Amino acid sequence: MIVGVPTEVKDSERRVALTPDGVRELVAAGHQVHVEQGAGSGSSIGDEEYLQAGARIVSTAEAWASELVVKVKEPQATEVGYLRGDLTLFTYLHLAAYPEVADALLAAGTTALAYETVRLSGGALPLLAPMSEVAGRMAPQVGAHWLEAENGGRGVLLGGAPGVRPARVVIVGAGNVGWNAAWIAAGMEAEVVLLDKDLDRLRWVDQIHQGRIMTLASNRGTLERSVAKADLLIGAVLVPGGRAPQVITREMVAGMKPGAVLVDIAIDQGGCVEGIRETSHTHPVYEEHGVIHYAVGNIPGAVPHTSTYALTNATLPYVTKVANHGLRAAVSADPALLAGVNTVGSEVTNSAVAEAIGRVYHEPLSLIR
Repeated sequence: MIVGVPTEVKDSERRVALTPDGVRELVAAGHQVHVEQGAGSGSSIGDEEYLQAGARIVSTAEAWASELVVKVKEPQATEVGYLRGDLTLFTYLHLAAYPEVADALLAAGTTALAYETVRLSGGALPLLAPMSEVAGRMAPQVGAHWLEAENGGRGVLLGGAPGVRPARVVIVGAGNVGWNAAWIAAGMEAEVVLLDKDLDRLRWVDQIHQGRIMTLASNRGTLERSVAKADLLIGAVLVPGGRAPQVITREMVAGMKPGAVLVDIAIDQGGCVEGIRETSHTHPVYEEHGVIHYAVGNIPGAVPHTSTYALTNATLPYVTKVANHGLRAAVSADPALLAGVNTVGSEVTNSAVAEAIGRVYHEPLSLIR
């Protein structure tokens, strides 16, 4: 199979979908890998490294002309013209947040698999996990930066100082993103409060961190009180494949301290803060109600070298399955990969995505040829 790796074109997106080691594995399995010229430069990976691994360096059009195209982010407006009916696309799609991308895929008849909906039998999301970990670990770092007075924040040092209270970091959601954010914030010596509805998850966090992170059962009252006291609020609520629930209301945000910082990591699923709008690495924040809003949709793109290697470690086994066996055989043998199929032809084939964007759900194996 010919596997294509285009250069990412989303604003300030410097990740690339495959490392040279990933290319080497696919080439060893008998496949051709076409990497767009300069695709890895943003991740500090040169074309020569891809050539040494056995890839061909090609133009944008040639990379997209491949049978299987692997990417990092959803197709952008400048890439829609490359979509076609005999293409299989494997990338982060987040169609619940980007229904216009779904419309483009369906209009072109493209078969699209989403990293974020590949789901193991126990509910784990193996291809979302590495980027969730990176985004979670970056969130306190980002928040600390925007809390500085020079950047418009309250002028609070996350870890405080001897004799001075540290910043209070409130994290909503104790999944991979939230737990990693809490872990790093605690390591920076902030006062950390982690909220979730899953008491077993909170017990696990409490056992691991032995009380260093305060855990609270999430309900409206607890959430309102916690948000009002936050110097840094991190939203990390996820519904696999669906739109994130907007659990943090405008009223809650309006009641925050002037100069507080809000980081909504769920923005690529529509955001868990009511009324929030997506920002970019070029223009990462805006102020509303006196609160600094950070809502970058591709946070891990700020550390592309780390993110690219973490992503390939997770995605390569699944990409290899599709390349080795073809899509139908691969998804028939692997229910987790089957859950990743979001569109086939002109139909939506993931139930959560279909509900989120108001489309009819179709069972994928009935459509894949």
